[in-house]
Amino acid sequence: MRKDEQLIEDFVACFEILDEMRADGFDAPAMGLAVGEPDAYGHRRWKPIHVKADRACLGPIYAKIPSRFPPLFEYLVLSYRWAEVELGSFRLVANPPGPDLLGLFGEMTKDDFLSTHLLRSGFVPFGKGQGADYDPVCFDLSARKQNGEYRIVKLDHEQILCFSRIKVVAELASTFRELVRLTIERARKV
Repeated sequence: MRKDEQLIEDFVACFEILDEMRADGFDAPAMGLAVGEPDAYGHRRWKPIHVKADRACLGPIYAKIPSRFPPLFEYLVLSYRWAEVELGSFRLVANPPGPDLLGLFGEMTKDDFLSTHLLRSGFVPFGKGQGADYDPVCFDLSARKQNGEYRIVKLDHEQILCFSRIKVVAELASTFRELVRLTIERARKV
């Protein structure tokens, strides 16, 4: 098994360690991935699905964003479908089931004002802060590294929504690959 394949398998395995993976009627991507019978409260669990999407599925997204995804994130979105998942230091937006990746793009750009400002400013949103934290987690395109990697930053959503300003509140990792490794380490300590 290739190194990246194993890294992504280990990352996706963290989902059920770090998140309850609860599906309810208000979360369409989670309901599309729901498995098993409802519990006493009517909730079901969801599970990620392993897929083999064609690289051409990225074309419609790349036509709308200022740069390509980091290679490991590309591999993730072409290999799995998942609901929004809490991963400790951030929430990963959903990559819902479907014949293409337009569901992923819809989740990334759900807040039209915020995502338009982010993309125009060189930030590609792919997550949010922990829990109810609405701060976007993004690939910072101004900090391109070798092999198509970018720094991972968390931005203050209120600065964008109220003042149309970008304010980095934290660097979560120097690259997406590092963020994946940190998440795997976090899960191993649980």
